[in-house]
Amino acid sequence: MSARRSIYHGALVDLGMESVTLPDGRDIELEIVRHPGGAAICALDARGAVCLLRQYRHAAGGWLWELPAGKLEPGEPALLTAQRELAEEAGVVAGDWQPLARFFTTPGFCDEVIHLFLARDLGTVPARHEAHECIEIHWRPLDEALAMADRGEIHDAKTLLGLFHAARLPH
Repeated sequence: MSARRSIYHGALVDLGMESVTLPDGRDIELEIVRHPGGAAICALDARGAVCLLRQYRHAAGGWLWELPAGKLEPGEPALLTAQRELAEEAGVVAGDWQPLARFFTTPGFCDEVIHLFLARDLGTVPARHEAHECIEIHWRPLDEALAMADRGEIHDAKTLLGLFHAARLPH
């Protein structure tokens, strides 16, 4: 068990110094960010096009291509987060959901886990972007999205991983 001294607690992250004993017996202090986790969605339509968002991300220095995704709310199952975020960000609902992966984003200092889902059997609803979001909704054939990744046009890890998993699915 580690001792924790809080440095900052905000709406998205909780930063603290944690005193831990490593498996080799050394005692150290680590800066650790605690995060509620998130869900990301690789939505594929009947023609094999994937929903990509072009979203402005100040922390990343500009526009990024991303899969729809968002933060888990307290007590909210990852699938419900995925369903909510796909509707809010992309204006899409899905009749078929499949879990693809669960992964740590930056395990060197953060406990954030993203749950990655595949969504199919799609329909539309009005998108409802939050005030801090600047989002464009695009649909690209999966092969084109993979080519964008190969050319280095996609830099977002959850999106790269989602496209990788989608490319491995039977067509």
